Amino acid sequence: MFLSITTDSFTLCRDAAGIAGNIFAFGLFVSPIPTFRRIIRNQSTEHFSGLPYVYALLNCLICTWYGTPLISHNNVLVMTVNSIGVIFQIAYIILFIVYADRKEKMKMLGLLLAVFGLLAIIVAGSLQIVDQEARWIFVGLLSCASLISMFASPLFIINLVIRTKSVEFMPFYLSLSTFLMSTSFLLYGIFNFDAFIYVPNGIGTVLGIVQLALYFYFKRKSVEDSIEPLIVSHA
Repeated sequence: MFLSITTDSFTLCRDAAGIAGNIFAFGLFVSPIPTFRRIIRNQSTEHFSGLPYVYALLNCLICTWYGTPLISHNNVLVMTVNSIGVIFQIAYIILFIVYADRKEKMKMLGLLLAVFGLLAIIVAGSLQIVDQEARWIFVGLLSCASLISMFASPLFIINLVIRTKSVEFMPFYLSLSTFLMSTSFLLYGIFNFDAFIYVPNGIGTVLGIVQLALYFYFKRKSVEDSIEPLIVSHA
């Protein structure tokens, strides 16, 4: 009886964390919308790069495959959040291709084909592994590596913020969404006893805390520096 109650409690906490993670991830998925509004308005991709969306698509595809029952158990919420991510990233890439110049169009189309080709290799290769646990470890390592590299990408922005002492290039709500989503899936992975989820999201949580701390530090500092008397009294 006690074991049943404990199991039910863990399941409830896991599902609650997973649902929260899905909600916070939505904030990340919609964050590029202002950029694409500008692209559509100007009818040009200007100097924006389409690579982040291609890489995000690959990450979402690998994690979606990891979340399927063919690979892991009780990870439906991982599959749903990344499936939604796939839809958003494909929409962004299509818009980018529509408004890019011819050279960039061909490059993006080539990268898109490469992503789906790589996914096909991963799917076909993992299905060749008969042992369920070995298959889970193989795809889990790939998804874990993909997530860690994705969470490590803000290190460039963190370095830029420290160097320029400005939070101009680090939007607060994007940093907050990243932190909340990472924390939610960190808890989800812990309650689900899945190291392939809680390890990368633990790293994402730490980096999210660093980003928020830097934001508040430099935001406060910029406010303090701006509070200066317009006329210095020598009386």
